[in-house]
Amino acid sequence: MADPTTSRVSYTLDSSLDSVNKIEQTAEVSAQRAGFDEDTASHVAMAVREAAVNAVLHGNAYDPKKHITASFETTPESLIVRIADQGPGLNPDTLPDPLAPENILRGSGRGIFLIRAFMDEVNFRQLHPGTELTLIKHRTPAQPGT
Repeated sequence: MADPTTSRVSYTLDSSLDSVNKIEQTAEVSAQRAGFDEDTASHVAMAVREAAVNAVLHGNAYDPKKHITASFETTPESLIVRIADQGPGLNPDTLPDPLAPENILRGSGRGIFLIRAFMDEVNFRQLHPGTELTLIKHRTPAQPGT
């Protein structure tokens, strides 16, 4: 990549864990190329993995006829990752609070919580069908390419 301060790559992938792994790896490499330190790049990769798992598992229910899309865009200001599925859609306001006493011991339900903790901005968009998550990590201050 000639200029790591700006780039864009997109994938359309099967609803599988192999696809989740590819998206996670791409997120980590994209974050590193954007100049984020090792810990931040790892956190970005973890957040993106959670979003991809949600798209495959909850959105598409592993349906082989449905796909997920992932795009990675690096701008001088931010790393922007979009993950979309073709499922029934998700209203983030209906998600249970993973920190509520009745949910604290549950083995699942923390993905969106982790995504929000690791990213600077998280936006949901209904696609009819499907849901698109946009995850943004700001480069503060904007970091020159290395």
